[in-house]
Amino acid sequence: MEKINARILIVDDDADVLMAARLFLRQHIEFVHTERNPENLPDLLKAESYDLILLDMNFSRDATSGKEGFHWMNKILEIDPAAAIILITGYGDIELAVQGIKEGATNFLLKPWENKKLLATINATLEVRRSKVELQDLKSKQKVLIADQDQAYSNIIGSSPAMIKVLTTVSKVAKTDANVLILGENGTGKEVIARAIHRASKRAGEVFVSVDLGAITESLFESELFGYTKGAFTDAKEDRAGRFEAAHKGTIFLDEIGNLSQSLQSKLLSVLQNRKVVRLGSHKEIPIDVRLVCATNMPLYQMVSENKFRQDLLYRINTVEIKLPALRERLEDIEPLVEHYLEVYCKKYKIQKKRLNASTLKRLQTHHWPGNIRELQHAVERAVIMGENQVLEPHDFFLSENEDKQENEVMPVNMNLEETEKMLIRKVVDKHGGNISRAAKELGLTRASLYRRMEKYDL
Repeated sequence: MEKINARILIVDDDADVLMAARLFLRQHIEFVHTERNPENLPDLLKAESYDLILLDMNFSRDATSGKEGFHWMNKILEIDPAAAIILITGYGDIELAVQGIKEGATNFLLKPWENKKLLATINATLEVRRSKVELQDLKSKQKVLIADQDQAYSNIIGSSPAMIKVLTTVSKVAKTDANVLILGENGTGKEVIARAIHRASKRAGEVFVSVDLGAITESLFESELFGYTKGAFTDAKEDRAGRFEAAHKGTIFLDEIGNLSQSLQSKLLSVLQNRKVVRLGSHKEIPIDVRLVCATNMPLYQMVSENKFRQDLLYRINTVEIKLPALRERLEDIEPLVEHYLEVYCKKYKIQKKRLNASTLKRLQTHHWPGNIRELQHAVERAVIMGENQVLEPHDFFLSENEDKQENEVMPVNMNLEETEKMLIRKVVDKHGGNISRAAKELGLTRASLYRRMEKYDL
């Protein structure tokens, strides 16, 4: 039989108990160390790492109260707070053992024990320790990810009046737990603002979960957002938490919320009202505590009037509403944005710092930027890679003057947002010769989202 890969320390003043335990456990455990004198514990723990420690509650000085056991248990936990400890008592004092568990022990065992019971208790305790170690690792990794995310979005670039207004609202709403709805065209930085709200909130130390609702199919909506139990459907081979559970105590960002069907809107509204989720395949309600931030480029108010979006859901998600300006509405910010991305990509590709001349900046400020900041970012990256000289010229950015003229001439002023989006999608797809991947990248969409929009507009 294969031995359990673990290191175990047994501390007991009874030599017979130690010998019996060692002889039995060495058949099942890779490493078993025994110790009669608890005074040696500090040196042992500094020299070795143990997965499990079996500790007698009573030594020769005080045979029944368990005080020595508690003393040494606390010493162990001082040295190794993650230590897994099984308390051993020979007097059947369950109350003493329960007190020990409250103070930090993982399990307890009564003497005399059956070998089968001893091994089962050790196995169960090792499993608990493994779970604790995995959880600690996960939390540690999560802190690193949160720090990385915050670093990536630490600077919102913009000093134009339109952006000052946005940032003023962000600073006010972030301190509260109010639901926020962010409106704006594709590529305007809605997720950047959502992360800024999270980072400045009282939940900043918790997780930020981003969900692209436009990329989740109707059939996967509940399993992705609310989770599922093993056997709930064909491929459900284990229990899995949904995005709402994952965001517990933190912030959940629901992007492209305007794409939800009426039936999915009802399911989402129910969760937001009750603050509870039910995993697929289960009837158990799981309480959730999340900060909700939503975003869309769709005309929600018009959709409400057309019965395409639930009015009660709109009221639920937009306690505070933030409208992000398009890049063409904040021309003052183009220069600092370009400077920022020049620094980022020159460093990334190990290229000597490049700069703009006055004519190039003027050309960038007259471009329509239908893809907004995301389009500008990609344009700068291309210019850094393809530009021959340190000073970038207008042609380095591959901007077509005809396109900008067409934007200004063809777009009627009375078009609504859906008609504008339809025209823009057709134009970009035609520009890339029907290449959906390239068109989706320029528009700042996933391939799945672009396909859905094309189907919606019968393109």
